[in-house]
Amino acid sequence: MDFEKLFTARLYAARARPYLATALFALHPVESRFVPTMAVDRHWRCYISPAFVARIPVEELASVWVHEISHLLRDHHGRSDRFARQQELTGPGERLRMNIAADLEINDDVYGDGLTCPGGAVHPKMLGLRDGELMEDYLRQFRLGPATQELVWLDCGSGADGLEREWDLGPEGANGLSDHEREAVRFRVAQGINAHPGTVPKGWQRWAEEAFHPPQPWRDLLGAAIRSAVSGPGVGEDYTYGRPPRRSAGLTGVILPSLRRRPPRISVVIDTSGSVSDAELGSALLEVAAIVRAVGGRRDLVSVLSCDAAARVAQPLCRAEGLTLVGGGGTDLRAGIAKALRASPRPDVIVVLTDGWTPWPQERPASRVVVGLFPRTKWVDESDPDYVPDTPPSWARVVDIG
Repeated sequence: MDFEKLFTARLYAARARPYLATALFALHPVESRFVPTMAVDRHWRCYISPAFVARIPVEELASVWVHEISHLLRDHHGRSDRFARQQELTGPGERLRMNIAADLEINDDVYGDGLTCPGGAVHPKMLGLRDGELMEDYLRQFRLGPATQELVWLDCGSGADGLEREWDLGPEGANGLSDHEREAVRFRVAQGINAHPGTVPKGWQRWAEEAFHPPQPWRDLLGAAIRSAVSGPGVGEDYTYGRPPRRSAGLTGVILPSLRRRPPRISVVIDTSGSVSDAELGSALLEVAAIVRAVGGRRDLVSVLSCDAAARVAQPLCRAEGLTLVGGGGTDLRAGIAKALRASPRPDVIVVLTDGWTPWPQERPASRVVVGLFPRTKWVDESDPDYVPDTPPSWARVVDIG
């Protein structure tokens, strides 16, 4: 194999995409006559066909270097495995479809600005799809058929679709990177992208942002926050004379109450101000249904308050989809929290679903508080450019709702 040409192309790629240089030089080349062009495995080895290197120009070879390293940086093998498990997909045909979808995610903005698009590269428009989407989005929009029959040769390796190949050296083979080494390379690349975002395509900017701030499984976090609140000491505990405590045996003639645990009561305060969209209100109703499941389906234990600048009537929950949310004005959720606390019996936990543009109580309420925040971009008040909205107080458990 012409290693001089191969390494010249890698240097060309590093100069065209300097923020990928760490990854490009971390990838170990392996000569292989089993691969049609170039392919990677999840251990950061690149299997390269000598015939392919001989026939392709250096400029296009540099682009293929960038393409293959993109599969590994974007964790296409791990994402393909997760998608296959969730959708119960099996067989090489589905893995080919994942390889195509991964290529669509990469190729819509990776070329240009010094990188030549190699021949045969697949683009979203070839399949009638939009640019700028993720692999998982593309997988839901096309199937193998006449439009993809010319792509059956495509094989970027197990690093692209997660399916092990016969030529893979495996985890015990030479020159593979460990988990920690792979994460260190991703971190360095993300650092380089965030340092110069103006020169980086949007797809890479999105990837780098998620590499530093991975998306939270917010439904799991919100559920865990509520379960933690309702299981805390003092929550749902009350005294009863229905069953005397064991220590009463030591006090002749004295009847003592025992401490029993009752189901927790939850009040949900939903922000219905004008800044909250209909879609977010719909999401809030889904969370109400999830909260009901968290208390064992006891709808009588959950009440819902809609609140903008004023608290509305607290509604006992019959069906989440039957709730009427009233509002549309300004935002002051202190009124909603105060009204929830005046309920009899008082709720053990108050769940606030809001965009965060509200003042908060100065003192810690008597009930535990969980805040679910809808996502918001930075907002500037032209009349007061120094204005910064109050953040949820430290005594509240806060979960970002994605």
